[in-house]
Amino acid sequence: MSETKKLYVKTFGCQMNVYDSERMVTALGAAGYEETTSPADADMILLNTCHIREKAAQKLYSDLGRLKPFRLANPDLKIAVAGCVAQAEGAEIMRRQPMVDVVVGPQAYHRLPEMARKALAGEKVLDTEFPTEDKFDHLPRGPKMQRAPAAFLTVQEGCDKFCAFCVVPYTRGTEVSRPVERIIAEARDLVERGVREITLLGQNVNAYHGAGPGGDWGLAQLIKELAKIDGLARIRFTTSHPNDMQDDLIAAHGEIDKLMPYLHLPVQSGSDKILKAMNRKHTAESYLRLIDRIRAVRPDILLSGDFIVGFPGETEADFQDTLALVEAVNYGQAYSFKYSPRPGTPAADLAHVPDVDKSDRLARLQAVLTRQQRAAQDSMVGRIVNVLFERSGRDAGQLVGKSEYLHAVHADCDAASVGKVLPVRITKSLVNTLSGDLV
Repeated sequence: MSETKKLYVKTFGCQMNVYDSERMVTALGAAGYEETTSPADADMILLNTCHIREKAAQKLYSDLGRLKPFRLANPDLKIAVAGCVAQAEGAEIMRRQPMVDVVVGPQAYHRLPEMARKALAGEKVLDTEFPTEDKFDHLPRGPKMQRAPAAFLTVQEGCDKFCAFCVVPYTRGTEVSRPVERIIAEARDLVERGVREITLLGQNVNAYHGAGPGGDWGLAQLIKELAKIDGLARIRFTTSHPNDMQDDLIAAHGEIDKLMPYLHLPVQSGSDKILKAMNRKHTAESYLRLIDRIRAVRPDILLSGDFIVGFPGETEADFQDTLALVEAVNYGQAYSFKYSPRPGTPAADLAHVPDVDKSDRLARLQAVLTRQQRAAQDSMVGRIVNVLFERSGRDAGQLVGKSEYLHAVHADCDAASVGKVLPVRITKSLVNTLSGDLV
């Protein structure tokens, strides 16, 4: 393609989708596309979908319906659907919505330039295969442009846990870890572009086992190596499984200064009966013991979790076990959802808890979690935290960034401080942010 074409990307869901969208933009750049912020200007619209939330497929078809005016205004517009819904629905998307030109699963993004060329030639393209080659080997890196101070870096993809409620093994495949050398090279590249904080991503990131010097490396060893990079100030990782929190990774939270005191460690339920039905392979007691070990090496760590209420078979007594676990852990942040079935997962065909009960339990759980989150935020008032300033705030002369505990913090600060880590004394705890003054 000789002339430059415009690409509009809309991203749904997790941080890995954000990372994947960036790489798809770069890949399509090789096919003559540059990104635009307006779908009305686009020659291609790409929807990068997520299958985790309820009724994901229905929402996709609604979004596709809203694109019809753009196709009517520009008959040459190409429409692509990527991500986990694309992987799960496949040809059904094209059957139900004929204006879709490309459907591509998460493991085939490196083939997008060829797909775009075929689409321009009038072909319909469907690629949801799990290829034998590693897509990361073939995805090009972008031009040496300045980046935001914080960035994501995928190190592991897929999951072997097969939780009864989860589609990830079917949409992302089983666990694959990227080689150490390539991760280090990408991290150095990000730092050269101005990145100060990197969040390592994986569907089950602490199961990382990438090939490195001397054999496979675990996540702790990888983090130690990343911490040696000059200019990289902070390291985080998400999302983790309790069964893969190895001793060296726990110890790393007390040994590596650049590893931030924030850990997202989903438990899903506090009932052993429900955990077994979910195929989680841990118990409430083993999870609580793990939390104790983590806090022993890093007492100030802020813990985050995920919860599903109303899983098939959950009784009020099971739910009370979840509330008891929440009180025992005292989360600084958490995400909670009503169970909704995902087609093809083992739990989808089980008898469901009435929605009225799920809604009631979710409201009660969220009341406790909100109280804990509020208390964690309020406890920061009067403390000095280190803030990586990322962007301008709402008010003139104000910047917004993240503390080491992942709290959003805003302070009056010169624009030249974007990308710097500066001490801030917290003066106010607001609804979802903290406010403070530079020390």
